[in-house]
Amino acid sequence: MTLDQGTAYGLKAPSYDARLTDVGRGTPMGELLRRYWHPVGLAADANATPRAVRVLGEDLILFRDGQGRAGLVYPRCCHRGTTLYYGKVEERGIRCCYHGWLFDVQGYCLEMPCEPNPTGAQCQRVRQPWYPVEERYGLVFAYMGPPERKPVLPRYEALEVMGSGEFVETDDSSIGSGGIQIAPCNWLQHYENVVDPYHVPILHGSFSGAQFAQMMMGFPKVKFEYGPISVKATSVRKLPDGRSFRRVTEAALPTLRVVANPQVGDRFGMVESIGWTLPIDDTHYRIYVAGRVREAGELKKFRSKYNGKTWDQLSEAEHQQFPGDTEAQVGQGAITFHSEEHLMSSDQGVSMLRMLLRRQLEAVARGENPAGTAFSEADAYIRFESGQYLEDATAA
Repeated sequence: MTLDQGTAYGLKAPSYDARLTDVGRGTPMGELLRRYWHPVGLAADANATPRAVRVLGEDLILFRDGQGRAGLVYPRCCHRGTTLYYGKVEERGIRCCYHGWLFDVQGYCLEMPCEPNPTGAQCQRVRQPWYPVEERYGLVFAYMGPPERKPVLPRYEALEVMGSGEFVETDDSSIGSGGIQIAPCNWLQHYENVVDPYHVPILHGSFSGAQFAQMMMGFPKVKFEYGPISVKATSVRKLPDGRSFRRVTEAALPTLRVVANPQVGDRFGMVESIGWTLPIDDTHYRIYVAGRVREAGELKKFRSKYNGKTWDQLSEAEHQQFPGDTEAQVGQGAITFHSEEHLMSSDQGVSMLRMLLRRQLEAVARGENPAGTAFSEADAYIRFESGQYLEDATAA
């Protein structure tokens, strides 16, 4: 009689690759991500009410002064340490509630009301920690890395070249996450999902019912490739009428999901939206999206339905019966245990993406600039191959 082998009793202590997952200041991935621009809010989020934001494990305050300039500052006032969340936004900056020190959007101290000379030389001796911000596509982007390495904020062809009647719309509800706005798991668990096309016919098709367009439900033939700053997955599905449905998806540096609308509709051709998978900290992420639309609110139509309902309308029993990306990725744990994985050939995109990230970690460790950082406007224009196309039977 032989003893049963392989029970959970023999499991070793699990672990994860912190070099890839952890985003705090001083960590390898944290320092890599700080070499890029990241969205920290919608343009409308920067206003006369201080807004607390958390990005890459750092708590910050976003505001817009009376001159229309957005600012992003460290929350603890450099005077006595109270939070600027309770500050008052004025024409020239944000004023601390405790002793009234006034800081502009670059952290310069403009006034110390309790001093004999409120605008005297002592103002020049202190500066509130701050980060540079720029606005584009209806989003506020921040650069949180070394000042001497600050790249140009990129422009993306998918958001620059407009079709007839199109304009750019933004969304902060984490379209593409599966339904939840702030997901309680590591950002990499979602980012890797972008180049995992094989889960689509399983999770979004046969397992939970068709959550995407019907032409997405067939099992694809997939080719994985590296792009200049991305991993590309080209999926081809044969349709009943003999045509082919070709779909190109990219996970691009630093955290971009370049994914065409899985509801498809009449959206063929170049990808119409870009999503930024923003690491809030090691165990939370959210997605900001900017996309070309023809009518206001069109981005929200990208949202998946589960049993005919949106994610937030489901009961707990329905979440279990009709899981989507949120359930699958959050279900991996706050930070998935890489030591317990068994990657197979269908996981080639995931393996390639991890290799792409590791190469950037090594480049930064050598003192180099990571891929996708540009220091002139001409070099900061980025074109992706992502999109979806219907091709007839004679197409190559």
